[in-house]
Amino acid sequence: MDLGSHPTFDSHDDGTVLTSAPQDAPVDRATAAARRVVDAMLRTDRANANLDRVAEELNSIADHLEEHAPAVAERLIDMWNGEGVTRHDPVTGPENAIAPPIVLEGLSDGSVRGEVTLTMPYQGPPGCVHGGVSALILDHVLGVANAWGGQAGMTAQLNVRYHRPTPLFEPLTVTGKQLSVEGRKINTVGSITTADGEVCVSVEGLFIDAAVPRPR
Repeated sequence: MDLGSHPTFDSHDDGTVLTSAPQDAPVDRATAAARRVVDAMLRTDRANANLDRVAEELNSIADHLEEHAPAVAERLIDMWNGEGVTRHDPVTGPENAIAPPIVLEGLSDGSVRGEVTLTMPYQGPPGCVHGGVSALILDHVLGVANAWGGQAGMTAQLNVRYHRPTPLFEPLTVTGKQLSVEGRKINTVGSITTADGEVCVSVEGLFIDAAVPRPR
């Protein structure tokens, strides 16, 4: 991530949106529709939904999209051409149908915060969020918190603690904050809590000041 153009808490206002906002654009509308399909497929009556016809229509849509898809290498260049706020990641990306997506704001105390209600596609135990999904979300949120704090890096270690089951279909608050930078080592913490403040998952992350080169 290019921090030369990325907002940080000492240079931007409290409440600065740090993730790519959904736009009234065809790709955003199409992705939102795909997100609805993923959710609806998990909730539908498998015996009475005429799924053969659904499969035929979805395969037709996939054929159309693949026909207009550039080479992977070319698409990667297009994805990473910009200021570093991605529209395609699996947590906050409005162009990614598997992303909820979560909108994150940077706060004046150096932390980041977002709210999300997760539904059936993210289920692990009955009625609860999959633990791996919680870890994915927190890993990404801590990365955004590092950028907001002014020192980004690559994940080296996550110490994830599951305090209680994380409920589906209820508002959740996700937070992250950079605690310290010691040379190339960056220490960051975060959590997922319920609307009434119960901590479901907490995490301590170690990041290393390093980056993967962008496709050129």
